[in-house]
Amino acid sequence: MEIITGVERRRRWRDEDKLRVLAETEQPGARTSEVARRHDISRGLLWYWRRQLRQGRLVVPGAPEPVFLPVQVSDPVPPGPAAPAVAIVDPRIEIALPDGTLVRVGAEVDAAALRRVLAALRR
Repeated sequence: MEIITGVERRRRWRDEDKLRVLAETEQPGARTSEVARRHDISRGLLWYWRRQLRQGRLVVPGAPEPVFLPVQVSDPVPPGPAAPAVAIVDPRIEIALPDGTLVRVGAEVDAAALRRVLAALRR
């Protein structure tokens, strides 16, 4: 039992603390209600912080800002009289990174493998 003798004030949470608590909820086997109880906050507040994180209003310190990169879509078959009636579709995509690295990805590559390759290139 908790007895409050004075006027209770709202706590101020720093972004770093919010992110630390949210990280606890992402651990395997973690329960939102238990994390909320341990930090003496409501489950609703945790969901609100999650929404803020998704919307970009709660920012991870030191995380790079997202940027838009130029994309160029090119036709694999040049137009003209020599072009065949049916164009052959190449299911590959090319990803040109700012440092000049070029990654060609075929349709058979799954998303998890591509993530691992791109993560290795960022190092």
